[in-house]
Amino acid sequence: MTKPVVLIAEQLSPATIDALGPDFDVRSVDGTDRPALLAALADANAVLIRSATRIDAEAIAAAPVLKVVARAGVGLDNVDIKAATAAGVMVVNAPTSNIISAAELTVGHILSLARHIPAAHASLAAGEWKRSAYTGTELFEKTVGIVGLGRIGGLIADRLRAFGVRVVGFDPYVTPARAQQLQVELLSLDDVLRQSDFVSVHMPKTPETTGMIGAEQFAIMKPTAYVVNVARGGLIDEAALHEALTAGTIAGAALDVFTSEPPADGGTAHALLSLPNVVVTPHLGASTDEAQEKAGVSVAKSVKLALEGDLVPDAVNVAGGVIDPFVRPGIALVEKLGQFFTGLAHSAVTSLDIEVRGELAAYDVSVYRLAALKGIFTNIVSENVSYVNAPLFAEQRGIETRLIVESESPQYRNITVLRGTLSDGTVLTVSGTLAGTRMVPKVVGVNDYEIEVSLERYHLVMRYADRPGIVAIYGQKLGDAGINIEGLQVAHPDASGRALSVLTVDSRVPDELVAEMREAVTADLFAQIEITEP
Repeated sequence: MTKPVVLIAEQLSPATIDALGPDFDVRSVDGTDRPALLAALADANAVLIRSATRIDAEAIAAAPVLKVVARAGVGLDNVDIKAATAAGVMVVNAPTSNIISAAELTVGHILSLARHIPAAHASLAAGEWKRSAYTGTELFEKTVGIVGLGRIGGLIADRLRAFGVRVVGFDPYVTPARAQQLQVELLSLDDVLRQSDFVSVHMPKTPETTGMIGAEQFAIMKPTAYVVNVARGGLIDEAALHEALTAGTIAGAALDVFTSEPPADGGTAHALLSLPNVVVTPHLGASTDEAQEKAGVSVAKSVKLALEGDLVPDAVNVAGGVIDPFVRPGIALVEKLGQFFTGLAHSAVTSLDIEVRGELAAYDVSVYRLAALKGIFTNIVSENVSYVNAPLFAEQRGIETRLIVESESPQYRNITVLRGTLSDGTVLTVSGTLAGTRMVPKVVGVNDYEIEVSLERYHLVMRYADRPGIVAIYGQKLGDAGINIEGLQVAHPDASGRALSVLTVDSRVPDELVAEMREAVTADLFAQIEITEP
């Protein structure tokens, strides 16, 4: 029997090869040699890469028997996930391989800022002896603010407590109970910035979080404060940071990530490199031997599972494995429902029921619980979310989850309902189904409102006191801004007389316009939802 072909396109640890075992025909190719890569992909069943090899639509088209692309690391910028999904190719990564390394680098940067270690080293190496020029500060009894209390943020809090610091944090999706577990004092973002001597940012990069630390935020920080970013380039407005550092608004910064990497000559990021109160590293968050070995071994195990037909928890686009064909199309629907749910939730989720009703009750739909959690956390944690770590995120945040399966479904052949209790006690319900022969994913209910809207990239959801002229108000404002309404449904008013409008628009709506529209229609709920393809 012919062994499946596993192609190694970059240098990986011997432990990675060992983890594959003897049941595969393991071959090597230089992934940066494009012609050689495309030729080698012709009969490859799996390809293992790191960051240098580009697996795009062309590469996938050149690989007719490819089943899985495995990235030995966290980021997936060099993999065309959409093209892979369209071709039925699974994409896996190693989402937890670098979390300890990233947390330790963050602590290292904080210590470097506190004690001026890089500058003192450079001075001494240049033949100088300037002890008084590099007088630092102790961490003991200082306040450290962590913006984003996901897995890495939690690890940093654990490590910093040994220094005797006060740890405060901001994360809109973390419950007070979870913060108490982490021994972190939960505050608003502004209060974290005002009170902290060191601020470390660990949020996901989304349209909402890009530039979240800018001129307005620096202005409320202490002039003696430092800011650290080892998460994602762009979370900190680099131009505003340069201004704050040169003007003395804050004391210093440490950066491992940049908006463009490497920072281009003449750009703002490049200008930051030469400032005396900045410590920089070239995106080293995952650059430890241990993280690289964990990543390689992790994806090797995923490749084995995929090629042996088992469930692959680290798949980022499809669940893989022994899932009934009748169940599989609903996975993407449930992930999108999770993202839609998160977009509507105005506070942290404390419990979540995933209800599956209809003919699907006769099948194993346990993967829907994973899909719902993956969707919910996709845009609210800094780490890449997969089927294996989504339940861990829920557990860390103290979110109780249940999968409820019932055959009764009066209105739809099949329907999936996400019903969550939020930290303020309110209950949010989002329902969805696959419609028609093309199995179009649709949201068909929000709380007690019945709607039927195809799940697309950009949505606006607003609830307001029903009265004539509302549609004209927001239609005019969007039209003036050049934003096209591709779909619109208005649900009938509820018992309080409030109607719900769900709009599909062709592009993201600027935050200022969102605020203006909310005020114009006097909405008590106004959410902009951006859904990424699973």
